[in-house]
Amino acid sequence: MEFSTITLEKLDRRATLTLNRPHAMNAMDVVMMRELAECFEALHQEQEIQVLVIRGEGKVFSAGGDIKAMLDSNKPLEINDAMVYLTRIVKAYYQLPMIVIAAVHGASAGLGFSLALGADIVVACENSKLAMNFIGIGLIPDGGGHFFMKERVGTVKAKQMIWEGKVLTASEAHDEGLIDYVAPDGTVFAITDQLVGKMLASPIASMITTKKILHAQNLPQLESILSMEAAGQAAMHKTADHLEGIHAFVEKRAPAFVGK
Repeated sequence: MEFSTITLEKLDRRATLTLNRPHAMNAMDVVMMRELAECFEALHQEQEIQVLVIRGEGKVFSAGGDIKAMLDSNKPLEINDAMVYLTRIVKAYYQLPMIVIAAVHGASAGLGFSLALGADIVVACENSKLAMNFIGIGLIPDGGGHFFMKERVGTVKAKQMIWEGKVLTASEAHDEGLIDYVAPDGTVFAITDQLVGKMLASPIASMITTKKILHAQNLPQLESILSMEAAGQAAMHKTADHLEGIHAFVEKRAPAFVGK
């Protein structure tokens, strides 16, 4: 399959998926969402791939959803279409029959952070910035963000972190249990390669079977959360706070939220 916003490279039992919109900090527009859905669904048919690495091209992993696209009056974001793609992405992603490692450098925010947290293993460069910061533009996490945060830190902590929307260092994210490894500057891809080698030298079929068993138990809850995220996000997109949030973001000023 050929894509315009992502690349997929396969080598023996390993594949690398690269988010490839470096000019937009790998922000996810509807095209990237569609291509990610198609890519993850197609990977279910791969018989040989046992490890998938996800990374970003350029300076960052992903800045999240494409906020500027939300303001494009010539081609406005169709939120319902986006939610359909996100549901497809996350369901296929969570059930991938391979070990998934997210290699994060630069920044991973919003939807980009949801994608990273959905990996089985998250490696982040020590100077990276990580944030579940939908709250800053009057939205709720999507892309399974509620589910992945809850899986990693529990319900109470997930609520509080989502509400705060704090930008975390890699060390802070590690201390909170959100990521698994902190890589010294410039080594995130080398450390990821070492992990891939370790995985491929292990009885990885057993590891993948364990993943399948545990994830199958959680799938009904994930599907419920995705449905509620879609409805909730569509509602939030109609609020005054969301409109104020994205204008404030683009204008680089503090938002003035009114709770409506």
